[in-house]
Amino acid sequence: MVKKAAGTPATALLTAERVAHTLHPYDVSPDAPQYGALVAQALGVEPHRLFKTLVAEVDGRLVVGVVPVTGDLDLKALASAADGKRAILADRAAAERSSGYVRGGISPLGQRRRLPTVIDDSVDGLATMYVSAGRRGLQVALAPVDLIRLTGATVAPIRAAGS
Repeated sequence: MVKKAAGTPATALLTAERVAHTLHPYDVSPDAPQYGALVAQALGVEPHRLFKTLVAEVDGRLVVGVVPVTGDLDLKALASAADGKRAILADRAAAERSSGYVRGGISPLGQRRRLPTVIDDSVDGLATMYVSAGRRGLQVALAPVDLIRLTGATVAPIRAAGS
């Protein structure tokens, strides 16, 4: 008997909101070097369309940053986009507790506590983008406009220079 994969809060939200999306499982070790590039390769997707979700602390409050896997998060730019002065990456336990997801599977969608979200402006012009579907080994493809709407995100240049 084939066991059906359980949904995640992210996929439940997409379904409830009737957002067009596709799910893409992959098998890459979360500890592999160049993880993002390997996931893009496993999915057969251009790396600039695959985004990672990072939780940062901006002036003491948690904020989500969504940037291409090919680059790094510019913490100063994130702080500015979130109307703050200083940002640091959040403690892993705090990120997991607030999102309800585990590291490597944090999705910007369906988080336990909806946090302010900033998406890198490299999404401009993309028809679809890929983000975590809320579980390690599972990405979801959707239109950037839908991700922006569902998260109430701000779009700003938050990837580090040279990324």
